[in-house]
Amino acid sequence: VQLQASGGGLVQAGGSLRLSCAASGRTFSNYDMGWFRQAPGKEREFVAAIARSGVGTVYTDSVKGRFTISRDNAKNTVHLQMNSLKPEDTAVYYCAAKSYSGGDYYSTNRYDYWGQGTQVTVSS
Repeated sequence: VQLQASGGGLVQAGGSLRLSCAASGRTFSNYDMGWFRQAPGKEREFVAAIARSGVGTVYTDSVKGRFTISRDNAKNTVHLQMNSLKPEDTAVYYCAAKSYSGGDYYSTNRYDYWGQGTQVTVSS
């Protein structure tokens, strides 16, 4: 499956952005989807994930209550709504697809396909 992330940009602290990830090539509803991020000099880290059915989401603690992951299987898209952004949210954000259902959503090596990343910069 091919993944194309978009929606990044520059925003002030407290602002919002909505990231989108468009999938093509295979049946989108056969994949759990995740968002990860990587800041300069740091490892790629888990942000959020959603089950293939759309029922069931998980978040890293630092974004709980601020970010919301959702998906539209009819449109082959997954979104990450990011509110109350903080400078520490600055990173390249990647969407990823996992063919194995359930299990570990948090590890990068559980995901089979990756998008190209979209830059999110939050100014203070």
